[in-house]
Amino acid sequence: MGLKRILLGAAAATALSAGVANAGFERDGWYFGLEGGAVMVNETQFAGLVGTRIEFDHGYGVLGTIGYAFKDSNWRMEGEVGFRENNNTYFGGKGVPPEGKLKEWTGMINAVYDIKMGSDKWGLAVGAGVGIDNPRLTAGDGTDSNDKVFAAQGIAGFTYRVNQHWDLVLNYRYLWVNQAELQASALPIVREVDLEKHTITVGFRYGYDEPPPPPPVVEPPAPPAQAKQFIIFFGFNKCNVTAEADAVLSEAASSAKSGGGASVRIVGHTDTSGSNAYNQKLSECRANAAKSNLVGKGVSEGSISTSGKGETELMVQTGDRVKEPQNRRATIDLN
Repeated sequence: MGLKRILLGAAAATALSAGVANAGFERDGWYFGLEGGAVMVNETQFAGLVGTRIEFDHGYGVLGTIGYAFKDSNWRMEGEVGFRENNNTYFGGKGVPPEGKLKEWTGMINAVYDIKMGSDKWGLAVGAGVGIDNPRLTAGDGTDSNDKVFAAQGIAGFTYRVNQHWDLVLNYRYLWVNQAELQASALPIVREVDLEKHTITVGFRYGYDEPPPPPPVVEPPAPPAQAKQFIIFFGFNKCNVTAEADAVLSEAASSAKSGGGASVRIVGHTDTSGSNAYNQKLSECRANAAKSNLVGKGVSEGSISTSGKGETELMVQTGDRVKEPQNRRATIDLN
């Protein structure tokens, strides 16, 4: 009956854990734990001895664990060593001493699943374990017998996460011990007895690895400054800045100053009327006129470079000696 309870409890815990996503405490690594508390043993009897009922006082238990928490899975595996002690206050049956003591050492392997309870601090733990139990029964007449048998347990409890390395725990364990062969009295009679124990403990777990540091926040690179170009136009055979050109240069000066260390490149151009040599000088005059205007508007002179292209880079392709207004220009490029 006890084994059935444990198996059903383990199945329920597994089903519950499968339906809970991202419910763990983000634990990872090795830990150890220590717990202590109260132990109650169910009334039982020796097999084949009719009326030989055994009743126990509430006793105490101490348990130590060493385990490993698996990252990103909510599962823990642990080894557990426990000691429990209860006085037996009643041996029902003729010729059986009335008092004695039951002591048990257990060694268990547990699988436990942690479930977060709506907070990063509180959690529910469910699990099961199997192992070896070593019960020792001392009867009232001094008879001492012990055995080593299979044991299984179901586990349920609450966890309070103090910080990254410390947990406080409140746990319940149902321990079932299968048919231990013990002696009821000085009579040379060894009988099998099932033991069922309920253990409620408080304690702590300590350990776990440090969580990995959060990835550094990488600021996206600033977009490269977009080059800006402004164009001003000149009258025929002129290099003076017109009112319309002055307005464009004011906008260029504002952009250059707001851009901090922006460099300014000015290139002068002409149409195809006039000789190549004359047009080259005229294009340089136009570039220098634009530069002087920008310097007057507060742009650093050292950030401005000028050149003239004459009639070599036409905006509108024409034949020689053609007066084309759009070719009489200067371009101002900000970088």
